[in-house]
Amino acid sequence: MQKIFNKSICFKKQNGDKFQNWKKTYLGDIFSYHSTNSFSREKLNYENGNVKNIHYGDIHTKFHSHFNIEKENVPFVNPIINLDKISEEKYCKVGDIIIADASEDYADIGKCIEIINIDNQKVIAGLHTILARPDKTQVELGFLGFLMKSDTVKYQIMRFAQGTKVLGISSKRISEIEVELPSNEEQKKIVSFLTAIDNKINFNNSHIEAIEEYRKSLII
Repeated sequence: MQKIFNKSICFKKQNGDKFQNWKKTYLGDIFSYHSTNSFSREKLNYENGNVKNIHYGDIHTKFHSHFNIEKENVPFVNPIINLDKISEEKYCKVGDIIIADASEDYADIGKCIEIINIDNQKVIAGLHTILARPDKTQVELGFLGFLMKSDTVKYQIMRFAQGTKVLGISSKRISEIEVELPSNEEQKKIVSFLTAIDNKINFNNSHIEAIEEYRKSLII
């Protein structure tokens, strides 16, 4: 992935021609931002509710960078909490990037997920997150989930992060991050290629886990 984003590996068009040069821009020219909530873990549950909440701790520990709600265990906001003041634009949509804006170490500051599938469910971004909505004419679905993990973006996030015991980053700083975007057609090729690799890795990891569980059962 890193070789793709530093352009050591290049894709070509179907006819063999090169794609146009990548264009330099800033994340602030791609993203619009929407407010999030500050519900603590005590206000969430895994049993029932109408609205699910993405907590920054889950971004750090368990959610995949390409977030498919059908494959993730996401808590509900407790039903007794009034959510009437949350406008429609503040609910997560497919393509949204949710960024964890706080971390205790540089490795995880700015860690994010891209929402690939939300299954028509109501989901909001929670405590210590930034909800960034991209201009869909500039980026293809799935591309930002990879771009935000690239060394170029991660190094800039670490450079902009502030704090001592707990590091933080703001939407203003996120907007100042410089990136390069390939054409939409090349983005689709990159997403298809890297997704295929991720699927293979996930399949192999699941296979290894199954073998390990079987090995443990034989020992017992």
